Parts: sequence; C-alpha cells; structure tokens
Amino acid sequence: MSPDFVLSIGKETVKMVLLMAAPMLGAGMVVGLIIAILQAATQIQEMTLTFVPKIIAVFLALLFFLPWMMRLMVEYTTQLITSIPSVIG
Repeated sequence: MSPDFVLSIGKETVKMVLLMAAPMLGAGMVVGLIIAILQAATQIQEMTLTFVPKIIAVFLALLFFLPWMMRLMVEYTTQLITSIPSVIG
C-alpha cells in the first residue's frame, strides 16, 4: 500500500463527508439566517427561538436527501471493497 493510495482514499473520504453533510448544514444555515433577519427586524432577541426551526429544517433535509446519500454511500463502499485486491496484490 503506497502513501499515494492512502492519500487518495483519505481525500475521497473527506470529499464524501463534505458531500453528505452539506445538505443538512446548508438547510440549517439558511433557516438560521432567515430567523436572524426576522429577529433583527422585530427586535426579538430570544436565543432559543432558532433551535426548533433549525432542527426541523435539518430533519426535513435529511429525509429529502436520504436516498441520494444512501446511493452515494453504497457507491463509495462498493468502490472501496472492489479496490481491496489491488491493495493486497
């Protein structure tokens, strides 16, 4: 197993983690920004007001993107498993 191979696996893993987390983080960020604008406009400075909508947005994003995420993970895992003989040999 060469260092280049290990680095390529690490790079692909980090790329997968970012792709998997992006939809939920994006949804939470957009909802948080909208609520922050509403709080600034209405001068309601309640810190707990942002948590429930963010949790709901992240959960809905997870439900919406789950099939895509599962397909991505299955493809990545299949690629890793099929590359095992080239690592051993």
